[in-house]
Amino acid sequence: MKKKFDVFEETILVLTLALMVALIFSQVVGRYVFSSAPSWTEEMARYIHIFQVWIGASYAVKKRQHIRIESFIELFKGTARKVIDTAALLIWFLLALFLAVFGTQLVLASLQNGQVTPAMQLPMWVPFLAIPLGGAGMALRLLQQLAGIWRNADEPPSREVRV
Repeated sequence: MKKKFDVFEETILVLTLALMVALIFSQVVGRYVFSSAPSWTEEMARYIHIFQVWIGASYAVKKRQHIRIESFIELFKGTARKVIDTAALLIWFLLALFLAVFGTQLVLASLQNGQVTPAMQLPMWVPFLAIPLGGAGMALRLLQQLAGIWRNADEPPSREVRV
Protein backbone atom coordinates (compact mmCIF):
# COMPACT_ATOMS: atom_id res chain seq x y z
CA MET A 1 0.00 0.00 0.00
CA LYS A 2 2.77 2.43 0.93
CA LYS A 3 4.67 1.73 -2.29
CA LYS A 4 1.56 2.33 -4.40
CA PHE A 5 0.98 5.68 -2.70
CA ASP A 6 4.63 6.65 -3.22
CA VAL A 7 4.39 5.78 -6.92
CA PHE A 8 1.12 7.72 -7.15
CA GLU A 9 2.71 10.71 -5.47
CA GLU A 10 5.79 10.58 -7.70
CA THR A 11 3.59 10.23 -10.78
CA ILE A 12 1.48 13.23 -9.77
CA LEU A 13 4.59 15.34 -9.19
CA VAL A 14 6.14 14.37 -12.53
CA LEU A 15 2.92 14.82 -14.53
CA THR A 16 2.18 18.20 -12.97
CA LEU A 17 5.73 19.29 -13.71
CA ALA A 18 5.28 18.31 -17.36
CA LEU A 19 1.94 20.11 -17.48
CA MET A 20 3.43 23.22 -15.90
CA VAL A 21 6.29 23.27 -18.42
CA ALA A 22 3.81 22.86 -21.30
CA LEU A 23 1.66 25.71 -19.98
CA ILE A 24 4.61 28.06 -19.57
CA PHE A 25 6.00 27.08 -22.98
CA SER A 26 2.63 27.79 -24.63
CA GLN A 27 2.48 31.13 -22.80
CA VAL A 28 5.92 32.11 -24.11
CA VAL A 29 5.18 30.95 -27.66
CA GLY A 30 1.84 32.74 -27.63
CA ARG A 31 3.36 35.94 -26.33
CA TYR A 32 6.41 36.13 -28.61
CA VAL A 33 5.19 34.36 -31.75
CA PHE A 34 1.52 35.33 -31.88
CA SER A 35 1.72 38.51 -29.75
CA SER A 36 -1.19 37.20 -27.73
CA ALA A 37 -1.40 34.54 -25.06
CA PRO A 38 -4.20 33.48 -22.75
CA SER A 39 -3.68 34.73 -19.20
CA TRP A 40 -5.09 31.59 -17.66
CA THR A 41 -2.01 29.52 -18.61
CA GLU A 42 0.27 31.58 -16.38
CA GLU A 43 -2.19 31.43 -13.50
CA MET A 44 -2.72 27.69 -13.88
CA ALA A 45 1.04 27.09 -13.93
CA ARG A 46 1.38 29.14 -10.75
CA TYR A 47 -1.25 27.13 -8.90
CA ILE A 48 0.18 23.83 -10.12
CA HIS A 49 3.56 24.94 -8.80
CA ILE A 50 2.07 25.79 -5.41
CA PHE A 51 0.60 22.28 -5.13
CA GLN A 52 3.91 20.77 -6.25
CA VAL A 53 5.78 22.60 -3.52
CA TRP A 54 3.43 21.47 -0.74
CA ILE A 55 3.06 17.89 -1.95
CA GLY A 56 6.79 17.76 -2.63
CA ALA A 57 7.53 18.98 0.91
CA SER A 58 5.47 16.12 2.30
CA TYR A 59 7.16 13.65 -0.03
CA ALA A 60 10.60 14.99 0.95
CA VAL A 61 9.78 14.28 4.61
CA LYS A 62 9.11 10.67 3.68
CA LYS A 63 12.37 10.42 1.73
CA ARG A 64 14.29 12.31 4.45
CA GLN A 65 15.46 14.84 1.89
CA HIS A 66 14.88 18.04 3.86
CA ILE A 67 17.99 19.95 4.89
CA ARG A 68 19.28 19.04 8.36
CA ILE A 69 22.42 19.99 10.18
CA GLU A 70 23.58 16.76 11.76
CA SER A 71 27.02 17.58 13.10
CA PHE A 72 25.65 18.01 16.64
CA ILE A 73 23.44 14.92 16.49
CA GLU A 74 26.37 12.78 15.27
CA LEU A 75 28.05 13.33 18.65
CA PHE A 76 25.41 11.19 20.36
CA LYS A 77 24.49 7.51 20.18
CA GLY A 78 21.68 5.36 21.53
CA THR A 79 18.95 6.87 23.68
CA ALA A 80 20.45 10.36 23.80
CA ARG A 81 20.38 10.53 20.01
CA LYS A 82 16.81 9.25 19.93
CA VAL A 83 15.75 11.94 22.41
CA ILE A 84 17.37 14.70 20.32
CA ASP A 85 15.85 13.34 17.11
CA THR A 86 12.48 13.09 18.86
CA ALA A 87 12.65 16.69 20.07
CA ALA A 88 13.53 17.93 16.58
CA LEU A 89 10.71 15.92 14.99
CA LEU A 90 8.19 17.10 17.59
CA ILE A 91 9.03 20.76 16.91
CA TRP A 92 8.73 20.14 13.18
CA PHE A 93 5.48 18.21 13.74
CA LEU A 94 4.00 21.16 15.65
CA LEU A 95 4.87 23.47 12.77
CA ALA A 96 3.30 21.06 10.25
CA LEU A 97 0.21 20.73 12.44
CA PHE A 98 0.01 24.53 12.67
CA LEU A 99 0.09 24.71 8.85
CA ALA A 100 -2.60 22.05 8.54
CA VAL A 101 -4.95 23.65 11.09
CA PHE A 102 -4.56 27.28 10.06
CA GLY A 103 -4.41 26.32 6.39
CA THR A 104 -7.78 24.64 6.83
CA GLN A 105 -9.12 27.80 8.49
CA LEU A 106 -7.82 29.80 5.52
CA VAL A 107 -9.58 27.46 3.09
CA LEU A 108 -12.85 27.71 5.03
CA ALA A 109 -12.64 31.51 5.25
CA SER A 110 -11.94 31.72 1.52
CA LEU A 111 -14.87 29.40 0.86
CA GLN A 112 -17.17 31.73 2.82
CA ASN A 113 -15.83 34.88 1.13
CA GLY A 114 -16.41 33.53 -2.36
CA GLN A 115 -13.20 35.08 -3.69
CA VAL A 116 -12.13 33.86 -7.15
CA THR A 117 -8.85 33.92 -9.06
CA PRO A 118 -8.40 36.75 -11.58
CA ALA A 119 -7.96 34.89 -14.88
CA MET A 120 -9.64 31.49 -14.46
CA GLN A 121 -12.36 32.56 -12.02
CA LEU A 122 -11.47 29.51 -9.95
CA PRO A 123 -12.59 29.65 -6.30
CA MET A 124 -9.61 30.85 -4.26
CA TRP A 125 -10.03 28.03 -1.74
CA VAL A 126 -8.76 25.58 -4.38
CA PRO A 127 -5.19 26.98 -4.49
CA PHE A 128 -5.27 27.52 -0.71
CA LEU A 129 -6.10 23.82 -0.27
CA ALA A 130 -2.44 23.00 -0.94
CA ILE A 131 -1.42 24.41 2.47
CA PRO A 132 -3.46 22.09 4.73
CA LEU A 133 -2.80 19.11 2.44
CA GLY A 134 0.94 19.65 2.59
CA GLY A 135 0.91 20.36 6.33
CA ALA A 136 -1.17 17.27 7.08
CA GLY A 137 1.02 15.13 4.84
CA MET A 138 4.17 16.34 6.58
CA ALA A 139 2.60 15.83 10.02
CA LEU A 140 1.62 12.23 9.23
CA ARG A 141 5.03 11.40 7.83
CA LEU A 142 6.77 12.98 10.80
CA LEU A 143 4.72 10.77 13.11
CA GLN A 144 5.84 7.76 11.05
CA GLN A 145 9.47 8.85 11.44
CA LEU A 146 8.98 9.35 15.16
CA ALA A 147 7.66 5.81 15.51
CA GLY A 148 10.56 4.55 13.42
CA ILE A 149 13.12 6.19 15.70
CA TRP A 150 11.88 4.31 18.74
CA ARG A 151 11.13 1.06 16.89
CA ASN A 152 14.73 0.56 15.71
CA ALA A 153 17.10 -0.73 18.38
CA ASP A 154 20.24 1.40 18.49
CA GLU A 155 20.81 2.41 14.92
CA PRO A 156 20.07 5.94 13.74
CA PRO A 157 17.57 6.37 10.90
CA SER A 158 19.13 5.97 7.47
CA ARG A 159 19.51 9.14 5.49
CA GLU A 160 19.91 8.92 1.76
CA VAL A 161 22.51 11.33 0.48
CA ARG A 162 22.42 12.11 -3.22
CA VAL A 163 24.85 14.35 -4.98
